[in-house]
Amino acid sequence: MHRLRLNYTGRCEVAVTIRDVAQACGVSPATVSRALSAPHKVNEATRARIQAMAISMGYRPNPMARSLITGRSGTIGLIVPDLENPFFGSICKGAQARAREVGYTVFVADTDEDPSAEVEIFQHLGKQVDGIIFCSARGTDADIARMAQETPTLLVNRTMPGIPSITYDNASGMRAMMDHLVALGHRHIAYAGGPARSWSNDHRCDAFTEYGRTSPELDLVQLGHFRPTFSGGIQAGDLAIASGATAVVAFNDLVALGLMDRLRQRGMSAPADMSVGGFDNVAVATFVWPNLTTVDFPRIQMGRAAVDSLLKVVLGSQWNSEPVHQIPVELVIRQSTAVPAGGSQDMRSAREKNPPLGAPHTLLDAHV
Repeated sequence: MHRLRLNYTGRCEVAVTIRDVAQACGVSPATVSRALSAPHKVNEATRARIQAMAISMGYRPNPMARSLITGRSGTIGLIVPDLENPFFGSICKGAQARAREVGYTVFVADTDEDPSAEVEIFQHLGKQVDGIIFCSARGTDADIARMAQETPTLLVNRTMPGIPSITYDNASGMRAMMDHLVALGHRHIAYAGGPARSWSNDHRCDAFTEYGRTSPELDLVQLGHFRPTFSGGIQAGDLAIASGATAVVAFNDLVALGLMDRLRQRGMSAPADMSVGGFDNVAVATFVWPNLTTVDFPRIQMGRAAVDSLLKVVLGSQWNSEPVHQIPVELVIRQSTAVPAGGSQDMRSAREKNPPLGAPHTLLDAHV
């Protein structure tokens, strides 16, 4: 039996079926099905011939029929804490691109940094998808463990025993930032932290504290927890000024940009009065002056690797030879960090002879 469908002109045409492709290729319908839905199970020559024939005949798979046969929906859930944060937008972009390449669709949900919303969204989404990528989850270990028992789950930017995960190397990123600031001559450095429930913030705090433990000549101070937004950085700015620190490391780029704007509002500037560094290397870090020194987290790569890891580790597919467990990071030095105002005469002279390139621009007052 052939299915009928309407083409773009509104006329009825006969839909090509798996049986049609099988007859044209001289193979069984089961072989065609495997070549299109599980290509690793069919030898390369046969697979290529079937796929080429399916394209030439205009075959389109029926998602509902495939779901009944395989028991899978061909969809993945991606839960993030804040889509307004460009960090998570880039991860979504990478995940969707990779999923599309392997025949999956991604459903994205935003929890607005609310742990209770994570549970609610998971309960609804988990019934519709083959697996869920949980990005920077803010919920408790108990809640996440319970949800992971119901639906195959992969954690991004968080680790838990018994649940597959993929993370960035937060500790090496913090060490690289601290090495840079210390090399510039800073000895009084503050850290403006992120959400109290953030796994990444915990690891950056630990690395910051450990750096101070191994360098007792430094005066390090933690300013507290702030929302990972531009407004959170403005709040952190007054505490940074009051701390007397000559340099501040912010939880992410948005916090760093808000902090720099608060310095401007107070009649100060970075890096002349205070060096500022961030994490993530989002695009907006280069839209302001001074351009922000930051730790680059490859977000597109993370999104793609998360899909590969979910399909490989959780769903048992063979899309990727080996899952990536930790993605390396890199310090990007720009104009927001410099020699402290109280540095040596030689250091000050060097900065005066080699001023930052470019013309100054006013930071945006709107929250980003």
